[in-house]
Amino acid sequence: MNNYILIVDDESRMRKLIKDFLVAKGYDILEAEDGEEALHIFEENVEKISLILLDVMMPKLDGWSVLRQIRQISKVPIIMLTARGEEQDELFGFELGVDEYISKPFSPKILVARVEAILKRTRIDERQIKDCGGIEINKDARSITVDGKILELSLREYELLVYLVENENIALSRDKILNNVWNYDYYGDSRTIDSHIKKIRHKLGKRGKYIKTMRGVGYKFEVK
Repeated sequence: MNNYILIVDDESRMRKLIKDFLVAKGYDILEAEDGEEALHIFEENVEKISLILLDVMMPKLDGWSVLRQIRQISKVPIIMLTARGEEQDELFGFELGVDEYISKPFSPKILVARVEAILKRTRIDERQIKDCGGIEINKDARSITVDGKILELSLREYELLVYLVENENIALSRDKILNNVWNYDYYGDSRTIDSHIKKIRHKLGKRGKYIKTMRGVGYKFEVK
């Protein structure tokens, strides 16, 4: 996981203060001085940014507006920074999807500690849940959801789809799939894979196209 943190605040002194403490901890920093710039930077670096520190009161576009737009496309952790400390504001932030809420003035050391705690929790969550092209795999629950709907899969269908997703963009032969999903003690016809793939594609609906047939080889999971 990347350790880029986006600091969004219209006060340059505040950005520098936070940046200095985070850089000392080994984090890479991106900065924005208003809401519009924040959205532009986030869209260009969405795969790199692991957390956002977002001020509320800013010119052009305030923090609440930025938060709403980001939450439409991403679950990236967001810590709101605000000079206001009213309970109503905090509740409003949590309703919109804020992960943490810190009122100014604050201790930079405490802020860094909260950043590290959230990133640690996020890394744990990422190991448990994998999202690939809208197909979300929760290994702890042994479930797969598409658009929030749990797929009804047999155990073998589940194991096959997980294997394909975990080997995204890799062409897998039928023998390799049999050896890894059905295990080495399977002596049946490899065409059983084709039957399972057909069922999985049907259950995935429009996302069934992610499972590509590699003629003369086998299959490949590819999100495009």
